[in-house]
Amino acid sequence: MSDVVIKVENLSKAYQIGQIGTGTISRDLERFWVTKVQGKADPFLKIGETNDRSTKGDSDIVWSLRDINLDIHQGDAVGIIGKNGAGKSTLLKLLSRVTSPTTGEIKVKGRIASLLEVGTGFHPELSGRENIYLNGAILGMRKNEITRKLDEIIDFSGVERYVDTPVKRYSSGMYVRLAFAVAAHLESEILIVDEVLAVGDAEFQKKCLGKMGDISKGEGRTVLFVSHNMAAVQSLCNKGIVLENGRIVFDGDVSGAINRYTEIGSSKIQNEDFEVKLDKDVFKIAPKLVNVQQKETNSFSALDDLFITLEIHTEHLINFKDYVIELKILDNFGMVLATMSTYLSSFVIDTDRTYFSLKVNVKSLNLIKGNYNVSLIVVNYNNTANVFEKENFLSFEIIDTLKANIIREINPRLHGNIALNATWELA
Repeated sequence: MSDVVIKVENLSKAYQIGQIGTGTISRDLERFWVTKVQGKADPFLKIGETNDRSTKGDSDIVWSLRDINLDIHQGDAVGIIGKNGAGKSTLLKLLSRVTSPTTGEIKVKGRIASLLEVGTGFHPELSGRENIYLNGAILGMRKNEITRKLDEIIDFSGVERYVDTPVKRYSSGMYVRLAFAVAAHLESEILIVDEVLAVGDAEFQKKCLGKMGDISKGEGRTVLFVSHNMAAVQSLCNKGIVLENGRIVFDGDVSGAINRYTEIGSSKIQNEDFEVKLDKDVFKIAPKLVNVQQKETNSFSALDDLFITLEIHTEHLINFKDYVIELKILDNFGMVLATMSTYLSSFVIDTDRTYFSLKVNVKSLNLIKGNYNVSLIVVNYNNTANVFEKENFLSFEIIDTLKANIIREINPRLHGNIALNATWELA
């Protein structure tokens, strides 16, 4: 299509682990002649392994990316997500021409402004002002074009006081402020941002996300955004690409991409027993989720009651009156949606048994379709500095029912997790 600004075909990138070279000068020269002069495939490149960093491999060649095919259209805001080592940064470096592909082809229509890591494209000895002009020149802009944008860039970056100071004296936060301001304001057709916004403070991150939204929606420019902040990806992007071990496993709408990302490497939590150690007290908890029919399950409808049962075993008598137990329900982004606490409910665990069952009933969940986790906090009144935490020890899925879930299928941009049962009135 005519509005495709980035077209990637059969793109792969291999890296050699350890010492680089064929072992002899003659073979190194042959490699240079064949690959650089004749433009052919590397005759000494071994068949590599999948880039799975969690396992030990046998080969010294790994494929950071393998057989990537994608089309990115003008005006798209694309979130590229995946676990660490999935190949996200490598893909952006290839698109930015920082490194070259092992195989495949990249076609780009328009100028690219990249912000891949703190200080990318900055000369440390030059001042902030001089680096603005340097970056603009690299993008192919004339001096008068850069001058026209100069005051806007400096104002957005918030480093006006230090703009004539060499950037080698900048903090990492100042670096990224100026770098983002330059990349966002100079007139490139494509903006690529790779996680560096995490360096900035919360106010600046919000400012950057707003600017990227303006760039894609208002100015019709294309944004490629890598982040582990799913809330930011959800709010900014309209499309999502999920990478796993160097391959694309999802390419579509952003909500579907986030759901696919959260599924990677996280099968259903098996409700395993675990041990709690606080001061001298030690006890075991066996958790489970049950429905209103008292059947153990991980799937619920949005209007169902949910029962969380904690079976507690101790070897010796423990005074549980001193303990506060807190449960939190979290969404896929790790955001806490609800908290249930024995303290908030004025519930005292008054028992002298070494085995008992603690049951929590959540009535009418009213959650939007999706996957959720439960975390636990245990604290003793007498020593509140000593806290036990168990993250995501239970997981459950809301499968359907509420009209809000039907609306989400029609409108995938629907935000939020909780569907409030509000009363509407026409006056």
